[in-house]
Amino acid sequence: MKKRVIAMVLVGGRGTRLGPITKFTAKPAVSFGGKYKLIDFVLSNLTNSRINTVGIVTQYEPHELMQYIQRGATWDLDSSDGGIHFLTPYTSYEGDNWQKGTAHAILQHLRFIKEYNPDYVLILSGDHVYKMNYQPMIDAHEKSLADITIAAFKPHDNLSRYGVLTLDEENRVINFEEKPDQPKGEYASMGIYVFKTKCLEEVLKDALSEDIDFGKNIIPKALKEGRMIKSYPFDHYFRDVGTIESLYEANMDLIHHPEYLKIHDYKTLPLFTKSQDLPPHHIAAKAKVRNSLISDGSLIMGHVNESIISSNVLINHDANIDQSLILSHTKIGEGAKLKNCILLENTFVLPNTELIFDEVTVIDNDVLWALGGGQHD
Repeated sequence: MKKRVIAMVLVGGRGTRLGPITKFTAKPAVSFGGKYKLIDFVLSNLTNSRINTVGIVTQYEPHELMQYIQRGATWDLDSSDGGIHFLTPYTSYEGDNWQKGTAHAILQHLRFIKEYNPDYVLILSGDHVYKMNYQPMIDAHEKSLADITIAAFKPHDNLSRYGVLTLDEENRVINFEEKPDQPKGEYASMGIYVFKTKCLEEVLKDALSEDIDFGKNIIPKALKEGRMIKSYPFDHYFRDVGTIESLYEANMDLIHHPEYLKIHDYKTLPLFTKSQDLPPHHIAAKAKVRNSLISDGSLIMGHVNESIISSNVLINHDANIDQSLILSHTKIGEGAKLKNCILLENTFVLPNTELIFDEVTVIDNDVLWALGGGQHD
């Protein structure tokens, strides 16, 4: 079966910088914005780009993510001539195939790519927050005759967190450094690549055993080989939510800057998610809610300020929630006070507990037990 382009979505990383948030959850399955998961962004982008053949490359804690995506019907990706394919580590006569990096993860599944004989392979991460139609990038890649095209943006935070591109006047990449101490360019890689399929096969097959990551190894190696690498500037909202602070800030952007992601725009690049059969949220008569997002199935009897409340949350009388993320299936007792918290799923906060922090702090039942402010069932 011949395809112009197929997508490979990398979702196998551990997300260790997110601490307890990803202890038992793959990073792309992390909750976002009350009702979404991070994986919703890339799957919605693929739907909006009319790309319906998708390999989901999994490894770390895949069950929750696979159960959530299933055949991809929520995102209209359950196509009979492509669709969603979960690509897991496997054992072969060559031994166990555990992923050692982003490029190594793709190398394991070259046979899947060849099944569709695509002209181009779009490589994506499943844990970034952005809206994008990939077709203009693919068209630009095809028109330029490039071997590789990298989506790039100008970050507002420290460039040293990213792979940094140095470009010439025609947006050709002339230098690439992964997380440099002293960046030479002003554009950062978004971790979105379009490869000519032949080029992808060559750079992966010729890679040495230590050449296992696109940013650290494959892109610099391709530059040394003289391959044409172009950049595709992206000037819209993009966040790499790889840390607790960046995840919190991206969620807060939904409240303070709704114009960034425009999640209420259902016509231009809509964001799809799997809906639950839950009743509407209820804000009780004496409750006070200001500048917040409240998800289905939640009962608010206390006070909520500049916070995001996920589904099936109970906030009791006289509880105060300020500038916090409250994830699903949590209960907050009467008179409790929370500020700058990320309260994880299935956490129960006892009445009159005070969890007020100067910096964003992740709270679960284990933390509450240690603080004396929670209980175990």
